[in-house]
Amino acid sequence: MRVAGQNRGFIETAQTLHVGGVALDRLIMENRDFFARRGEAVEWKTRGHDHPPDIPEHLKKAGFIPEEVETIMVGDAELMAVATVLPEGVVLRTVHARSDLERISQMESAVWNEDFTWLADDLFKQIEASPDNIVVFFAEAGDHVVSAAWLIVKEGTDFAGLWGGSTLPAWRGKGIYKALVARRAQIAHDRGVKYLQVDASDDSEPILRRLGFSTLTTTTPYVWTPHRHEAASLAR
Repeated sequence: MRVAGQNRGFIETAQTLHVGGVALDRLIMENRDFFARRGEAVEWKTRGHDHPPDIPEHLKKAGFIPEEVETIMVGDAELMAVATVLPEGVVLRTVHARSDLERISQMESAVWNEDFTWLADDLFKQIEASPDNIVVFFAEAGDHVVSAAWLIVKEGTDFAGLWGGSTLPAWRGKGIYKALVARRAQIAHDRGVKYLQVDASDDSEPILRRLGFSTLTTTTPYVWTPHRHEAASLAR
């Protein structure tokens, strides 16, 4: 599956690719070159149980660079739907206005020291396209957004995904992340969702494990970024 037209492209495959060797190299390069012609970077999402197991080596050979490994975890929505406990002066708000989504982008940029201005547009488009299946929260202290997270319900399945969860450094360790998990779990459970899925960072994994999430496998994004001259050459 290829997704184009976002901040960067995205490729996801079935668990088993029934090709290997030179054929696998060709498959990877054909997809890479599709995005190169568009002048877009692309993420190829891999998981620890993918086959053949040497897919990462073929991706590296094609110029893809691995980002940080994340742990795929799953939890029971009903068990996670506990009362939220927040530090004094912090409130959780459900948001959908473009101005609030831009405030989330600003907070994310500060957390990661990167330009996350694209995130407001991405969330806004998701809300427009499927308003019943995405719920965006932020934690606010006074006039400051200190954390944000969103729930995406996988329509037609028993699953919903927990995304975001970034928190400004000064506000970590105060229970805000756990409160955002609990609040999203409440909504998911109310909608009949059985399971919550998270691609957890090293910071989030121990918190989620203590809350009762179980580890299934790992996921590593492999990212290719086209150089301008490569994109121009392929477009000819």
